Amino acid sequence: MKIDVIGDVHGCLHELEHLFIELGYFKTNEIYLHPHQRTPIFVGDITDRGPRSIAVIQLVYKMAIVHKKALYVPGNHCNKLYRYFLGNQVQQRHGLETTVAEYKSLTKKQQEVVRKQFMTLYEQAPLYLQLPEANAIIAHAGIKESLIGRTDKKVKTFVLYGDITGEVHEDGRPIRKDWAQYYDGDEWIVYGHTPVIEPRLMKKTINIDTGCVFGNKLTAFRLPEEKTIAVPSEQPFVKEKFSYFS
Repeated sequence: MKIDVIGDVHGCLHELEHLFIELGYFKTNEIYLHPHQRTPIFVGDITDRGPRSIAVIQLVYKMAIVHKKALYVPGNHCNKLYRYFLGNQVQQRHGLETTVAEYKSLTKKQQEVVRKQFMTLYEQAPLYLQLPEANAIIAHAGIKESLIGRTDKKVKTFVLYGDITGEVHEDGRPIRKDWAQYYDGDEWIVYGHTPVIEPRLMKKTINIDTGCVFGNKLTAFRLPEEKTIAVPSEQPFVKEKFSYFS
């Protein structure tokens, strides 16, 4: 199995299309296919903050659900949008407000189509993907070795939000433990969630959220090649959004 895991898109449609071309995909019937049957995998957080979240939802839905030519795992932003579409009271901030504004600009008929597409995409997605054929596990915020194989509430919180402690930084961001440095498994764990300037390799884990929506780049990790490919962002650069581990 040959896969291309794509980092957090956050509504950056142009960069995603550019990345597909760089990866050797071609567009046909409104989706992207690879001539050598590679499988793209979205690592979550496909919406919010960026300029074209609705179009990204529609593309991922067509690729993953309609044509079954891609895979997808949800991120925390996906979870929040899903709860919004359920009618729950969620705070429209931290990027959700941009997706909601796009959504509300649609006609009622278009809104119903997009809502149904996203809810179907989310409901059919696993919490994380175990791909023995690719020797890889794909989880939005990563996963600790002891949690692999489980799907309980603790695992859901971890794969959506990371190894959170309940404490927060002065700016309100949650404090997360650096779980990757303790991983000793043989399978690759490919994840995103925390923006980094360069893909962060730690043992057999790699964070590929290179902050496209914050002006850096959109990155994919290819297996079995163990190679990253990235395209530059078209968004303004916001330095303070990037995390650095010692």
